Amino acid sequence: MLIVNSRKLKILTAVVDEYIRTGEPVGSKAISKLDNINVSPATIRNDMAVLEQLGYLEQPHTSSGRIPTFAGYRLYIDKLMNPSSLSDEEKNYLDKMLGDKNTPEELIIQNATTALAELTQCAVVVTNSVPKFSVISKVEVIPTGRRLYVILLITSNGSIKNKACRLEFDLSNEQLEFFTRYIEENLSGVSVEDLSEEMFNNMVSALSAYMVSLSPLVKGLCELSEDLRQQELTVSGSEKLLSCDELDKMEVVRFIEHKNSLSDLLDETFSGIQVKFGSENNFAIGNSSLIVSKYHRGNKEAGSLGIIGPVRVNYKKIIPYIEYLTQQISCLMSGEDDDVIINNPAEDNNSQP
Repeated sequence: MLIVNSRKLKILTAVVDEYIRTGEPVGSKAISKLDNINVSPATIRNDMAVLEQLGYLEQPHTSSGRIPTFAGYRLYIDKLMNPSSLSDEEKNYLDKMLGDKNTPEELIIQNATTALAELTQCAVVVTNSVPKFSVISKVEVIPTGRRLYVILLITSNGSIKNKACRLEFDLSNEQLEFFTRYIEENLSGVSVEDLSEEMFNNMVSALSAYMVSLSPLVKGLCELSEDLRQQELTVSGSEKLLSCDELDKMEVVRFIEHKNSLSDLLDETFSGIQVKFGSENNFAIGNSSLIVSKYHRGNKEAGSLGIIGPVRVNYKKIIPYIEYLTQQISCLMSGEDDDVIINNPAEDNNSQP
C-alpha cells in the first residue's frame, strides 16, 4: 500500500515551491539541501517515486528531476501551501490604487485590474454581474437619420446600452410618441433580472396596430435586454499570455478570439478563491491556471476578479493579492469601513490525505 505521510507531503511541497521558483525539474539533491528537509537524497528519491506513482509528480525525461502534475498542484493549493501575508506597505498601495467609497464602481474595478496586472504580470479577468440586480431607469428612442433610430436604455447602476435600428420607413411623431410612452410605462422600474421573452411577446401583442412599423424597435429592445442579463467579461493584458513561453501560442490566440467561452467556467457557484487548470476544464489554453475570487455588493454577488497565467505561477503570493482586492472591493461597494481580514486557506490543514 502506498502511504502519503507528513514527510512525503513536505517533499511534495518543496518540489512544487522549487519548480515554481526555477521552472526546472527538481531533483533529490536540491530538496535535500533545504533547511526543513532532514533526510538523505536516497530517501527523498524513494518518496518522490511514491508521489509519482500516486499521480502527484511526474518525470518529464528519463533521469531528470520531477515536476508537479495537476493533481500535485491541486493538493498543494488546497492543503499544503502557506500563503504569504501581505505587508502593510502592500495593503496601503492596494488601498490607494482602489480609491475610496466615493470612487465610482467602474473606476474601482479598473483600478483593481491595473494593480493586479502590475503585481502579477498576468492577464487579468473581470466579470461583472451587477446589472442583474439593477432596474431599468430610463428608455429613449432617438431619431438619428433617415429611417434610423437608436434605442437608449439606462439602468439604476449606471449601465448604458444602446442599439441602432433601421426601419423600412420613417415613424410619424404620433407613432414615436406612442412607442416612447408605452415602453416608459412598461419598462421603467422593471428589474433587469425580470426581463424575459414572454414580456416582449406581450409587448408585441399590445402593439398590434403599430407592430408592422415598430417591430424592429421591439426586436432591438429584446436584444438589449439579453445583453443586460448576460455576464459581462473582460480580459486585460492578453499580450502577456502570448509572451509566456510556457503557453502554446496558438491556444492563446484561440482563447483571445473566443474569450467569452470563459464565462462558462466562471458562472458556477463558488465562494472564496477558485483555482482551475486549463486542461482539466476543456479551457482553450491547456497549460494555464485561472485564479478568481468573487466580490459583492452587500449580500449580493457583483462579479469576480482574477488572473490567467501559466500553471507555474506563484500561488502563495497571487492568491492573497486577489483575496485582499476582492474583499476590499466588496467593502467599498457596500459602504463598509471595517478592516479586511484575510483567511488563510492553509490554516486548517491538519487533515492529510
